Amino acid sequence: MSPSTTDSLAERLVAGDRRALARAITLVESDDPRGWELVREVYPKTGQAAIVGLTGAPGAGKSTLISALTKLRREQGRSVGVLSIDPSSPFTQGALLGDRIRLTEHFLDKEVFIRSMANRGALGGLSEATLQAALLMDAAGRQDIFLETVGVGQAEVDIIDHADTVVLVLMPGSGDSIQALKAGVMEIPDIIVVNKADHPLTETMVREIRGVLSLAPAEGRQIPIVRTEAARGEGVPELSAELDAHREWIEAEGMLSERRRRNLRSEVISICANRLRRDLESRLQTDPEFEALLAEVVERRLDPASAASRVLEDLEG
Repeated sequence: MSPSTTDSLAERLVAGDRRALARAITLVESDDPRGWELVREVYPKTGQAAIVGLTGAPGAGKSTLISALTKLRREQGRSVGVLSIDPSSPFTQGALLGDRIRLTEHFLDKEVFIRSMANRGALGGLSEATLQAALLMDAAGRQDIFLETVGVGQAEVDIIDHADTVVLVLMPGSGDSIQALKAGVMEIPDIIVVNKADHPLTETMVREIRGVLSLAPAEGRQIPIVRTEAARGEGVPELSAELDAHREWIEAEGMLSERRRRNLRSEVISICANRLRRDLESRLQTDPEFEALLAEVVERRLDPASAASRVLEDLEG
Protein backbone atom coordinates (compact mmCIF):
# COMPACT_ATOMS: atom_id res chain seq x y z
CA MET A 1 0.00 0.00 0.00
CA SER A 2 1.61 3.24 -1.17
CA PRO A 3 1.26 6.56 0.70
CA SER A 4 -1.27 7.74 -1.89
CA THR A 5 -3.30 4.58 -1.31
CA THR A 6 -3.20 5.21 2.45
CA ASP A 7 -4.41 8.76 1.86
CA SER A 8 -7.23 7.42 -0.28
CA LEU A 9 -8.20 4.91 2.40
CA ALA A 10 -8.26 7.67 5.02
CA GLU A 11 -10.48 9.85 2.82
CA ARG A 12 -12.89 6.99 2.22
CA LEU A 13 -12.96 6.13 5.92
CA VAL A 14 -13.73 9.71 6.98
CA ALA A 15 -16.48 9.76 4.34
CA GLY A 16 -18.08 6.76 6.08
CA ASP A 17 -17.06 3.98 3.67
CA ARG A 18 -17.69 0.67 5.48
CA ARG A 19 -15.11 -1.27 3.46
CA ALA A 20 -12.46 1.33 4.21
CA LEU A 21 -13.29 1.11 7.92
CA ALA A 22 -13.06 -2.69 7.86
CA ARG A 23 -9.71 -2.55 6.07
CA ALA A 24 -8.37 0.07 8.48
CA ILE A 25 -9.29 -1.97 11.58
CA THR A 26 -7.64 -5.05 10.05
CA LEU A 27 -4.40 -3.11 9.54
CA VAL A 28 -4.43 -1.85 13.13
CA GLU A 29 -5.33 -5.24 14.60
CA SER A 30 -2.48 -6.91 12.72
CA ASP A 31 -0.05 -4.20 13.96
CA ASP A 32 0.68 -3.14 10.40
CA PRO A 33 2.64 0.16 10.27
CA ARG A 34 0.21 1.36 7.60
CA GLY A 35 -2.57 1.04 10.16
CA TRP A 36 -0.77 3.29 12.62
CA GLU A 37 -0.12 5.79 9.81
CA LEU A 38 -3.82 5.75 9.01
CA VAL A 39 -4.79 6.37 12.65
CA ARG A 40 -2.31 9.26 12.75
CA GLU A 41 -3.93 10.78 9.66
CA VAL A 42 -7.57 10.53 10.80
CA TYR A 43 -6.97 11.20 14.52
CA PRO A 44 -7.89 14.93 14.27
CA LYS A 45 -11.34 13.82 13.09
CA THR A 46 -12.04 11.84 16.29
CA GLY A 47 -13.54 12.76 19.66
CA GLN A 48 -17.18 13.05 18.61
CA ALA A 49 -18.55 9.56 19.37
CA ALA A 50 -20.10 8.46 22.65
CA ILE A 51 -18.11 5.38 23.70
CA VAL A 52 -19.94 2.95 25.99
CA GLY A 53 -18.22 -0.12 27.45
CA LEU A 54 -20.24 -3.12 28.61
CA THR A 55 -18.54 -5.54 30.96
CA GLY A 56 -19.60 -8.45 33.13
CA ALA A 57 -19.36 -12.20 33.46
CA PRO A 58 -19.92 -14.49 30.45
CA GLY A 59 -23.56 -15.34 29.83
CA ALA A 60 -24.96 -12.18 31.40
CA GLY A 61 -26.43 -11.12 28.05
CA LYS A 62 -24.07 -8.34 26.99
CA SER A 63 -24.35 -9.10 23.27
CA THR A 64 -28.15 -9.29 23.39
CA LEU A 65 -28.26 -6.04 25.33
CA ILE A 66 -26.03 -4.33 22.76
CA SER A 67 -28.28 -5.60 19.98
CA ALA A 68 -31.33 -4.10 21.70
CA LEU A 69 -29.51 -0.81 22.34
CA THR A 70 -28.37 -0.70 18.71
CA LYS A 71 -31.95 -1.16 17.52
CA LEU A 72 -33.14 1.67 19.76
CA ARG A 73 -30.32 4.03 18.75
CA ARG A 74 -31.02 3.38 15.08
CA GLU A 75 -34.70 4.22 15.65
CA GLN A 76 -33.43 7.52 17.04
CA GLY A 77 -31.50 8.09 13.81
CA ARG A 78 -28.02 7.59 15.26
CA SER A 79 -25.23 5.59 13.57
CA VAL A 80 -23.67 2.79 15.61
CA GLY A 81 -20.38 0.93 15.82
CA VAL A 82 -19.96 -2.28 17.83
CA LEU A 83 -16.68 -3.85 18.94
CA SER A 84 -17.16 -7.31 20.44
CA ILE A 85 -14.00 -8.59 22.09
CA ASP A 86 -13.85 -12.39 21.97
CA PRO A 87 -11.52 -14.93 23.56
CA SER A 88 -8.54 -15.74 21.37
CA SER A 89 -7.97 -19.09 19.75
CA PRO A 90 -4.92 -20.62 21.44
CA PHE A 91 -3.68 -21.66 17.97
CA THR A 92 -4.46 -18.81 15.55
CA GLN A 93 -4.95 -15.97 18.10
CA GLY A 94 -8.14 -15.11 16.20
CA ALA A 95 -11.57 -14.37 17.68
CA LEU A 96 -13.06 -17.64 18.85
CA LEU A 97 -16.72 -17.14 19.72
CA GLY A 98 -17.89 -14.57 17.17
CA ASP A 99 -20.47 -12.63 19.21
CA ARG A 100 -21.69 -11.06 15.97
CA ILE A 101 -24.05 -14.05 15.70
CA ARG A 102 -26.27 -12.31 18.27
CA LEU A 103 -26.28 -9.12 16.18
CA THR A 104 -27.39 -10.62 12.87
CA GLU A 105 -30.53 -8.47 12.61
CA HIS A 106 -28.30 -5.42 12.04
CA PHE A 107 -26.05 -6.88 9.33
CA LEU A 108 -27.90 -5.22 6.43
CA ASP A 109 -28.08 -1.81 8.10
CA LYS A 110 -25.40 0.40 6.53
CA GLU A 111 -25.43 2.68 9.58
CA VAL A 112 -24.36 -0.18 11.87
CA PHE A 113 -20.79 -1.47 11.76
CA ILE A 114 -20.01 -4.60 13.79
CA ARG A 115 -16.57 -6.04 14.36
CA SER A 116 -15.30 -8.93 16.50
CA MET A 117 -11.74 -8.64 17.75
CA ALA A 118 -9.62 -11.18 19.61
CA ASN A 119 -8.45 -10.25 23.09
CA ARG A 120 -5.06 -11.87 22.29
CA GLY A 121 -4.85 -13.14 25.85
CA ALA A 122 -5.37 -9.74 27.46
CA LEU A 123 -6.41 -10.47 31.06
CA GLY A 124 -8.48 -7.31 31.31
CA GLY A 125 -10.83 -8.50 28.58
CA LEU A 126 -9.70 -6.09 25.86
CA SER A 127 -7.09 -6.32 23.13
CA GLU A 128 -4.37 -3.70 22.59
CA ALA A 129 -5.94 -2.52 19.33
CA THR A 130 -9.39 -1.88 20.82
CA LEU A 131 -9.00 1.86 21.38
CA GLN A 132 -7.41 2.26 17.95
CA ALA A 133 -10.39 0.50 16.35
CA ALA A 134 -12.76 2.70 18.35
CA LEU A 135 -10.90 5.79 17.12
CA LEU A 136 -11.31 4.59 13.52
CA MET A 137 -15.04 4.06 14.04
CA ASP A 138 -15.22 7.54 15.56
CA ALA A 139 -13.41 9.03 12.55
CA ALA A 140 -15.81 7.18 10.25
CA GLY A 141 -18.73 9.06 11.80
CA ARG A 142 -20.22 6.48 14.16
CA GLN A 143 -22.11 8.43 16.80
CA ASP A 144 -22.44 5.61 19.35
CA ILE A 145 -19.72 3.00 19.85
CA PHE A 146 -20.41 -0.02 22.05
CA LEU A 147 -17.43 -2.00 23.37
CA GLU A 148 -18.23 -5.47 24.66
CA THR A 149 -15.51 -7.14 26.71
CA VAL A 150 -14.74 -10.82 26.66
CA GLY A 151 -16.19 -11.43 30.12
CA VAL A 152 -13.60 -12.44 32.71
CA GLY A 153 -15.25 -11.72 36.03
CA GLN A 154 -14.00 -9.33 38.68
CA ALA A 155 -10.57 -8.88 37.04
CA GLU A 156 -12.15 -7.22 34.03
CA VAL A 157 -11.37 -3.58 34.67
CA ASP A 158 -9.46 -2.52 31.55
CA ILE A 159 -12.70 -1.17 30.13
CA ILE A 160 -12.32 1.98 32.25
CA ASP A 161 -9.35 2.90 30.05
CA HIS A 162 -11.43 2.75 26.88
CA ALA A 163 -14.96 4.02 27.52
CA ASP A 164 -16.68 7.30 28.39
CA THR A 165 -19.42 5.35 30.19
CA VAL A 166 -18.98 1.90 31.78
CA VAL A 167 -21.97 -0.43 32.13
CA LEU A 168 -21.66 -3.49 34.38
CA VAL A 169 -24.08 -6.25 33.33
CA LEU A 170 -25.03 -8.79 35.99
CA MET A 171 -27.41 -11.74 35.93
CA PRO A 172 -29.42 -12.97 38.94
CA GLY A 173 -29.21 -16.57 40.05
CA SER A 174 -25.75 -17.24 38.60
CA GLY A 175 -23.44 -16.35 41.47
CA ASP A 176 -23.01 -12.77 40.23
CA SER A 177 -24.30 -11.54 43.59
CA ILE A 178 -21.20 -12.97 45.23
CA GLN A 179 -18.98 -11.54 42.49
CA ALA A 180 -20.60 -8.15 43.07
CA LEU A 181 -19.29 -8.16 46.62
CA LYS A 182 -15.71 -8.22 45.34
CA ALA A 183 -14.41 -4.69 45.16
CA GLY A 184 -12.57 -4.70 41.83
CA VAL A 185 -15.40 -4.83 39.35
CA MET A 186 -17.82 -2.85 41.53
CA GLU A 187 -15.53 0.17 41.51
CA ILE A 188 -15.70 0.73 37.77
CA PRO A 189 -19.35 1.02 36.60
CA ASP A 190 -21.26 4.21 35.93
CA ILE A 191 -24.43 2.20 35.42
CA ILE A 192 -25.35 -1.29 36.67
CA VAL A 193 -27.71 -3.48 34.68
CA VAL A 194 -29.44 -6.53 36.12
CA ASN A 195 -30.32 -8.42 32.96
CA LYS A 196 -32.75 -11.35 32.63
CA ALA A 197 -34.79 -9.54 35.25
CA ASP A 198 -37.70 -11.99 35.04
CA HIS A 199 -35.67 -14.27 37.33
CA PRO A 200 -37.22 -14.67 40.83
CA LEU A 201 -33.93 -13.64 42.49
CA THR A 202 -33.75 -10.28 40.72
CA GLU A 203 -34.99 -8.18 43.64
CA THR A 204 -32.66 -10.02 46.02
CA MET A 205 -29.73 -9.19 43.77
CA VAL A 206 -30.76 -5.53 43.47
CA ARG A 207 -30.90 -5.25 47.27
CA GLU A 208 -27.45 -6.83 47.58
CA ILE A 209 -25.99 -4.45 45.00
CA ARG A 210 -27.49 -1.45 46.77
CA GLY A 211 -25.99 -2.72 50.01
CA VAL A 212 -22.55 -2.94 48.40
CA LEU A 213 -22.88 0.53 46.85
CA SER A 214 -23.93 2.02 50.19
CA LEU A 215 -20.56 1.00 51.66
CA ALA A 216 -18.71 3.26 49.22
CA PRO A 217 -18.19 6.92 50.14
CA ALA A 218 -20.90 9.11 48.66
CA GLU A 219 -19.39 11.30 45.99
CA GLY A 220 -20.84 12.73 42.81
CA ARG A 221 -23.61 10.87 41.04
CA GLN A 222 -25.38 7.85 42.52
CA ILE A 223 -24.93 4.75 40.35
CA PRO A 224 -28.31 3.76 38.87
CA ILE A 225 -29.43 0.12 38.75
CA VAL A 226 -31.50 -0.75 35.68
CA ARG A 227 -33.51 -3.96 35.32
CA THR A 228 -33.67 -5.30 31.77
CA GLU A 229 -34.90 -8.27 29.81
CA ALA A 230 -32.78 -7.64 26.73
CA ALA A 231 -34.17 -10.50 24.64
CA ARG A 232 -37.59 -8.82 24.75
CA GLY A 233 -36.34 -5.24 24.78
CA GLU A 234 -37.72 -4.58 28.26
CA GLY A 235 -35.86 -1.93 30.25
CA VAL A 236 -33.72 -0.98 27.24
CA PRO A 237 -35.29 2.51 26.82
CA GLU A 238 -34.60 3.14 30.51
CA LEU A 239 -30.98 2.06 30.05
CA SER A 240 -30.65 4.29 26.99
CA ALA A 241 -31.99 7.22 29.01
CA GLU A 242 -29.43 6.52 31.77
CA LEU A 243 -26.63 6.45 29.18
CA ASP A 244 -27.72 9.88 27.93
CA ALA A 245 -28.06 11.20 31.48
CA HIS A 246 -24.55 10.04 32.39
CA ARG A 247 -23.12 11.57 29.23
CA GLU A 248 -24.78 14.90 30.01
CA TRP A 249 -23.51 14.77 33.61
CA ILE A 250 -19.84 14.11 32.79
CA GLU A 251 -19.95 16.83 30.14
CA ALA A 252 -21.52 19.33 32.55
CA GLU A 253 -19.01 18.44 35.30
CA GLY A 254 -16.05 18.68 32.91
CA MET A 255 -15.26 15.00 33.49
CA LEU A 256 -15.46 13.83 29.87
CA SER A 257 -12.20 15.48 28.85
CA GLU A 258 -10.60 14.27 32.10
CA ARG A 259 -11.65 10.67 31.40
CA ARG A 260 -10.43 10.79 27.85
CA ARG A 261 -7.11 12.25 28.95
CA ARG A 262 -6.73 9.34 31.41
CA ASN A 263 -7.71 6.82 28.74
CA LEU A 264 -5.27 8.20 26.19
CA ARG A 265 -2.49 8.34 28.79
CA SER A 266 -3.06 4.64 29.52
CA GLU A 267 -3.07 3.87 25.81
CA VAL A 268 0.23 5.68 25.20
CA ILE A 269 1.87 3.83 28.11
CA SER A 270 0.41 0.51 26.94
CA ILE A 271 1.74 0.97 23.41
CA CYS A 272 5.17 1.93 24.76
CA ALA A 273 5.27 -1.12 27.03
CA ASN A 274 4.24 -3.51 24.27
CA ARG A 275 6.76 -2.12 21.79
CA LEU A 276 9.53 -2.28 24.38
CA ARG A 277 8.61 -5.89 25.15
CA ARG A 278 8.65 -6.87 21.48
CA ASP A 279 12.01 -5.13 21.04
CA LEU A 280 13.43 -6.88 24.10
CA GLU A 281 12.20 -10.30 22.93
CA SER A 282 13.68 -9.69 19.50
CA ARG A 283 17.07 -8.71 20.97
CA LEU A 284 17.24 -11.67 23.35
CA GLN A 285 16.01 -14.29 20.93
CA THR A 286 19.49 -15.01 19.54
CA ASP A 287 21.61 -13.58 22.34
CA PRO A 288 24.07 -16.27 23.59
CA GLU A 289 24.68 -14.40 26.85
CA PHE A 290 20.96 -14.45 27.61
CA GLU A 291 20.79 -18.17 26.83
CA ALA A 292 23.65 -18.78 29.27
CA LEU A 293 21.83 -16.71 31.88
CA LEU A 294 18.64 -18.67 31.26
CA ALA A 295 20.56 -21.93 31.69
CA GLU A 296 21.58 -20.79 35.18
CA VAL A 297 17.92 -20.12 35.98
CA VAL A 298 16.85 -23.53 34.67
CA GLU A 299 19.57 -25.22 36.74
CA ARG A 300 18.34 -23.35 39.84
CA ARG A 301 21.67 -21.59 40.30
CA LEU A 302 20.09 -18.16 39.71
CA ASP A 303 16.57 -16.94 40.49
CA PRO A 304 14.42 -15.27 37.75
CA ALA A 305 14.34 -11.85 39.44
CA SER A 306 18.13 -11.69 39.66
CA ALA A 307 18.39 -12.79 36.02
CA ALA A 308 15.99 -10.03 35.00
CA SER A 309 18.06 -7.49 36.94
CA ARG A 310 21.19 -8.56 35.04
CA VAL A 311 19.38 -8.25 31.69
CA LEU A 312 18.20 -4.74 32.57
CA GLU A 313 21.67 -3.74 33.74
CA ASP A 314 23.13 -4.94 30.44
CA LEU A 315 20.51 -3.00 28.50
CA GLU A 316 21.17 0.15 30.48
CA GLY A 317 24.88 -0.29 29.92
